[in-house]
Amino acid sequence: MNLKIPPALTFAVAAFLMWVLDQYLLWGLVNFSSPDWLVYVLGISGVIAGFLGVAQFASNKTTVNPHTPQKANKLVQNGVCKISRNPMYMGLLIILIAFGIKMGNGISFVILPAFIWYMNTFQIMPEEEILKEKFGSEYSEYQKKVRRWI
Repeated sequence: MNLKIPPALTFAVAAFLMWVLDQYLLWGLVNFSSPDWLVYVLGISGVIAGFLGVAQFASNKTTVNPHTPQKANKLVQNGVCKISRNPMYMGLLIILIAFGIKMGNGISFVILPAFIWYMNTFQIMPEEEILKEKFGSEYSEYQKKVRRWI
């Protein structure tokens, strides 16, 4: 697998770019406010989704390392993996959404589609190719039942 940037670094870069847009492109027409509880609910939900994904992979004794999907020894299809094939990446996206809402500048949300595109193209699709080779029709059936993100 030709991993370009680790997912955690991709997340950090996306968050930084959102912050830069918020700080330096102060377009008043896209500013908004939202209740703090919404930011906390989304942020905590993102953390929980990611944690549950990691915990499920660990309890099934399979790799959570995005650099080595070929080391997966089991296809995890239960729990949060019934909702998303990529719960850890979904968690990162939810946290970015919470961060954008906290900043209150709608222009920062233009980074989200770029984050999704990058993750799909350079992380998820190569992982899926490896998992398809490794688990065959079992993985293909899983793809039909469970969406990539949510």
